[in-house]
Amino acid sequence: MRVSLFKILKSYGIISVGVFLYCFGWVAFLIPKGIAGGGVTGMSSIIYFATGLGVSYSYVGINAVLLLMGTIVLGNKFGFKTIYSILLATLLFNVLPRFGCITNFSDIDEKLINAIIGGSLSAFGIVAIFFQGGSTGGTDILALIVAKYKNLSIGKFYMYSDIIIIGSILFLPGKGLQDVVYGYIELVSFSFMVDLLLTGSKQSVQIIIISPKYKDIADMLVHDMDRGVTALKSVGWYSQKESNVLLVIARKFQLSHLTAAIKAVDDNAFISVSSVMGVYGEGFEKIKEKPAIVSGKKIKKTTLQRIIEGGDDNKSEILN
Repeated sequence: MRVSLFKILKSYGIISVGVFLYCFGWVAFLIPKGIAGGGVTGMSSIIYFATGLGVSYSYVGINAVLLLMGTIVLGNKFGFKTIYSILLATLLFNVLPRFGCITNFSDIDEKLINAIIGGSLSAFGIVAIFFQGGSTGGTDILALIVAKYKNLSIGKFYMYSDIIIIGSILFLPGKGLQDVVYGYIELVSFSFMVDLLLTGSKQSVQIIIISPKYKDIADMLVHDMDRGVTALKSVGWYSQKESNVLLVIARKFQLSHLTAAIKAVDDNAFISVSSVMGVYGEGFEKIKEKPAIVSGKKIKKTTLQRIIEGGDDNKSEILN
């Protein structure tokens, strides 16, 4: 019971920190500089620029409507962590602007730098929330609703919706193309950091090793480095000698340690390293999707098929 309670408190503590970072990025760097990003927060900031209505009010109002629509269309798919994140973000969007030290936190006048910092900070917050199984709701919900009825990838929906949201700032008095560009810079900064933080520690490399001491290297990698090794039959075309080429898959952060160990066995070993898009199996990722269900001549589309056809990202899967 104590362990379970500690895990729950720890999870909600991390979510709270993530929500704070997300809101802080907007309140300290983006909104004071007149920069609008994507998502519901971007919509709320545009409403604020146009009417002066506090971001917190439109933020909670839009999310409440989307949650209601999502519940009606999709059923009860939204956990308490998502609702908690939305409510806490609403509170922080209301409270943080009251502190002048936060709204005036950035003394950098250059909008470009503020867009990059604000987008990066909010990305750190979002990833912290995602890792704990939460979400800030918003266009995530709308994307799931659209995906249920239209053959449109969720990844493309995010892109289209954010382009439209940020572009709508052109209709506000005193705003121009420059403001749209800064909004897109914030979006790129946010998206890049989210991808980097979500997949950075999971990036893998494929290492090909060519050496006459391949047996010693393979034994060292298996027994000392605890790495899987595949030996592929090969022929040196110049010498016409048969040998073995070693193939190793490892995490990117392990690369320098592995190459140093290989060089310790054979300093003249030829090592080729290339990045791989995905690795599934023991010690790496697991394929969570079930195979396509064949019914007569029709194959029902699974999420995996939609990802292959349309390039869905992982955001909606984390939300679920």
